[in-house]
Amino acid sequence: MGRWRGAALSVPAEEMLSWLSVEKGRAPNTVSAYRRDLWAYESWLRSRPGSPAAELADERLVAEYVVHLRRSGFAPASVARHLVAVRQLHRFLVQEGDLELDPTAELRPPPVPQSLPKALREEEVGSLLASVTGSSPVEVRDRAVLETLYGTGMRISELTGLSLSDVFIEDQLVRVLGKGNKERMVPLGRFARQALQAWTGPGGRQAFVPARWARRTDSAAVFLNQRGGRLTRQGAWGIVRHYGERSGLSGRLSPHVLRHSCATHMLDHGADIRVVQELLGHASIATTQVYTKVSTERLKAAYLAAHPRARAR
Repeated sequence: MGRWRGAALSVPAEEMLSWLSVEKGRAPNTVSAYRRDLWAYESWLRSRPGSPAAELADERLVAEYVVHLRRSGFAPASVARHLVAVRQLHRFLVQEGDLELDPTAELRPPPVPQSLPKALREEEVGSLLASVTGSSPVEVRDRAVLETLYGTGMRISELTGLSLSDVFIEDQLVRVLGKGNKERMVPLGRFARQALQAWTGPGGRQAFVPARWARRTDSAAVFLNQRGGRLTRQGAWGIVRHYGERSGLSGRLSPHVLRHSCATHMLDHGADIRVVQELLGHASIATTQVYTKVSTERLKAAYLAAHPRARAR
């Protein structure tokens, strides 16, 4: 399919991305994901006989692209994601009058099997958090990153987007800006609160404050890198990966796994699903319900392992 280099798209595709960003208010990460998938689609179209543009694609050609994605080894979820971008482009072309009929109107994405989140065991989370042993500013920050991710269940983009004015230590709350720019207030548990208090207090964040801010917005960031800039998603990912390797969780740990673990452990201990929905910032409770299945599976596993008459001997 070629290699993604952030290349420019066709004029209609660029106009659609601008529309998504300006008119629909889609987040930069969402627009970037659309760009990658549209680049793959338009690259494939250019490889076809006659190099047809998207405005000339018919239902047969789009169906061929789906087959191409499957043969290229894309999982059903990835195929479905690509088709979201392709469908949006063709709908936009119809809306703008560049296309009479939408060739994706009758196209159905492949069914996506619902996979269970792979939550860590509570003792594994304990080992991870205990692996941050020092008291240098870097380790104080890293402890706060890990405790906050697990303690609140927030997404990594939400964590790196936190500003100092979002953290209310005394009230044990943090304001989180989630998907669709929706705000929610999330409680801070004891360990997350203590870790954030240590990071924002003397001997923590102040050690990374530069003589002059490279960007004005960096001065408001809760989490900084050692150069004095706002900690990026990649930087936060690196912190999680580093301590995952240190605690023997290499290959199994990601920021999203900590989010899964937070939700699963709360349900394991009897939390109401509506509370977990609010905590995670899910728009639909159906998204949260997958965690109830995880907890049920864990309950069954524990029962089968422990009850003397649970399985044939």
